[in-house]
Amino acid sequence: MNRRAFIGRLTGAAMLSPIAAYAEAPAKARRIGVLMATTPVAASHIVAAFAEGLRELGHVEGKNIVVEYRWAEGRPERFAEMAADLVRRQVDVIVASSQAPALAAKRATQTIPIVMVNTTDPVEVGLVASLARPGGNVTGLSQQLTPDIRAKQLQLLKEALPKASRVAVLRSPTTTVGLREYETAGQALQLRVEFIEIRGADDLGRA
Repeated sequence: MNRRAFIGRLTGAAMLSPIAAYAEAPAKARRIGVLMATTPVAASHIVAAFAEGLRELGHVEGKNIVVEYRWAEGRPERFAEMAADLVRRQVDVIVASSQAPALAAKRATQTIPIVMVNTTDPVEVGLVASLARPGGNVTGLSQQLTPDIRAKQLQLLKEALPKASRVAVLRSPTTTVGLREYETAGQALQLRVEFIEIRGADDLGRA
């Protein structure tokens, strides 16, 4: 099972968990709100895998679930209103494609279950109390990088390219976690770390 299909299964489980007991009666279609940072075209493969994971749990769009996507199209400032809109529509669960929309969703509701995906450090940014016991209404997956892992990344790069003196770290506009740790690790390896902000696919070419 791929990662996106797994998220579909996790979302289905969230809809059936006690935290969602307040939701509509089982005879009615459950409503899933999805906050996406990109565009429908760029994320078409993600949408397909997500639907696959839901189907494996018996959740089929148009039959017993309704999926409401919200697309930021590379504009993170839209997350707050997108999350608020899903809350107003009283969805049963919110899926957040990355850390920024997950934070927006948590600010918008403390009761609707939130499934986070691709978060960097959910503990440090306040999404969950801990990875072992997240508490609250947020669950999901984390790609948490510890300071040791960040330092190891730069160390391996330096070993592969011993003459390197500068390294670029691509980050989204909302990413702040770990930047100082990269700088500290870079100084120890005599590497100057430069952070390049990526808002969309067009920025990759310029980077």
